Amino acid sequence: MDTATKARDLLTRRKSGHSLPQPFYVDPDIFAMDMERFFYTDWLFATPVCALPKTGNYVTQRVGAYSITIVRGSDGVIRAFHNTCRHRGSILCKGASGKVAKLVCPYHQWTYELDGRLLWARDMGPGFEPKDHGLKPVHCRELSGLVYICLADQAPDFDAFAALAAPYLAPHDLGEAKIAFQSTIVEKGNWKLVWENNRECYHCAGNHPSLCRTYPEDPTISGVSPDGTFPEKVETHFARLEGAGAPSRFRLSDDGQYRLARMPLLDGVESYTMNGKIAVTKRLGRVPFLDAGSLMKFHYPSTWNHFLSDHSITFRVTPISPMETEVQTSWLVHKDAVEGVDYDLQRLTEVWAATNDEDRRVVEDNQQGILSPAYEPGPYSPTHEDGVLQFVDWYCNTLSARIDTLRVAAE
Repeated sequence: MDTATKARDLLTRRKSGHSLPQPFYVDPDIFAMDMERFFYTDWLFATPVCALPKTGNYVTQRVGAYSITIVRGSDGVIRAFHNTCRHRGSILCKGASGKVAKLVCPYHQWTYELDGRLLWARDMGPGFEPKDHGLKPVHCRELSGLVYICLADQAPDFDAFAALAAPYLAPHDLGEAKIAFQSTIVEKGNWKLVWENNRECYHCAGNHPSLCRTYPEDPTISGVSPDGTFPEKVETHFARLEGAGAPSRFRLSDDGQYRLARMPLLDGVESYTMNGKIAVTKRLGRVPFLDAGSLMKFHYPSTWNHFLSDHSITFRVTPISPMETEVQTSWLVHKDAVEGVDYDLQRLTEVWAATNDEDRRVVEDNQQGILSPAYEPGPYSPTHEDGVLQFVDWYCNTLSARIDTLRVAAE
């Protein structure tokens, strides 16, 4: 049985409202299918724009088999390229980030302009055309201070997402940001378990003492009811912020791939800190109230985010193997904010640094339990795990549709 047929059979027999059958969390063939159907196909969050402040700044990113270099050109444009020399394939940029005048292959010194054009290749003989050997581009888009890439030959539409998200992101002025701190951890769990854990707070009281100082675990506040409505408290919060010019109301794409909503935190809370007060006195953005809550944005399969009144936090999810997932977190502050004057780094990062490590543990425990032959899919709580239901339904529906599309194309 080929992988597509195996996945289709599992999807057909899947019990609605329950966690996925074991192979979706452990099987190498299904993992390879996930990479092909999602991570090599969809738009992926790559990095905040502020990671590339000047000409020649670059970051590298690995997505499955692919290595990508994202670089700011001399014209100010951010571009992405496959990080492989057009000569004999050597990696060009070996570091996670850096600054270069040109992109130079360390093997034979083939030299590329920052826009990907081959400038110099020694002793290649008559008839060699540099214009035919430029770096292979990767689709790259900027959105309100965030960089997205797509590895597909033909990228899916990005404009609908950008049009919805841009007004929500605009008050946060991410173009004026810098990265105060960045952490990268590896969770020994399938990427879908990382997402499932993120999409619910059913586990928060028992696992996240720091986060629960500020984040409401009450599902009527943090969740979405079956009819899409919110309690009066949340509706009042939306109206207050929108009346002051900060788009806030819950918006979900028709296919369920991305969502935005500016959700309230606990009463009187301004930011994700141990005392609930802002962490950065030189605030990033123009959000009108300190207690504006958090603009929560997710875009499957690669990113969730929290944009606050004083700083912002981005998260990037990248599968490594069937049971390993990299999670990169970036804390963004105003570019002129001075550490030790405008913010204390430990105070800024301690809540989500602790929460990330706690989430790593629960995901790894979850993965270990799923490996047992005794595992069988259990029911999600419709009260607390509506977000998990939404993610899993999106995954199953999307995978099913993409299997069918490829099957029709092959016939």
